[in-house]
Amino acid sequence: MPQAKFVEGSILKHILVMSSTSAIGISAIFVVDLVDIFFLSLLGEHEVTAAVGYAGTIAFFTTSIGIGLSIAMGALVSRAIGARETERAKRLLMSTAVTTLIISILVLAVVLMLIPDLLNLLGAHGRTAELASSYLYILVPSLPFICLTMSLGAALRAVGDAKLAMNTTLLGGVVNAIFDPIFIFALSMGIEGAAIASVIARFAALSLAIWRLPLNID
Repeated sequence: MPQAKFVEGSILKHILVMSSTSAIGISAIFVVDLVDIFFLSLLGEHEVTAAVGYAGTIAFFTTSIGIGLSIAMGALVSRAIGARETERAKRLLMSTAVTTLIISILVLAVVLMLIPDLLNLLGAHGRTAELASSYLYILVPSLPFICLTMSLGAALRAVGDAKLAMNTTLLGGVVNAIFDPIFIFALSMGIEGAAIASVIARFAALSLAIWRLPLNID
């Protein structure tokens, strides 16, 4: 049974550890976009750099949905763990994860239909809009990956494993940094390659969270 780590010890220490690791973990999610912009800027095409900037704005909005859902996961699971109700914590984890999956799928379906309109609202036109669309049509379908990663990360923080929760998203950043130059330059895939690298990074982060979470909550 997991220990209720936050009902004893220094409150200040708990706050500092949990807030700092959470901040680093969330920052790593958005650093992926900066990594994409950096490598794509090396291509020397202003339209490509602008396109990933526009696409990043929409990606930020969709990712924020996952942050909101992760708050629910953390609040529900941590309360059950604190009450030493392990089975209830597991049920809440599963139901919240399923809810996260359903909502993220609905959001990605809506966003996929509205990508041209959203880019137009942001002011993207011509080839820049086309490139941004190509990027988003590859990246947006992976929204459930990142939303589930953040939700499961909140569950990990709920059982006191702040380090692993942080490492899941850090892994995504590292994977993206590795695959970006491979797809963008070695395979000459440009902005589509950056999107594929981001999808792989999201899948890697989710895989780590799914693999380690049962070991922490049993």
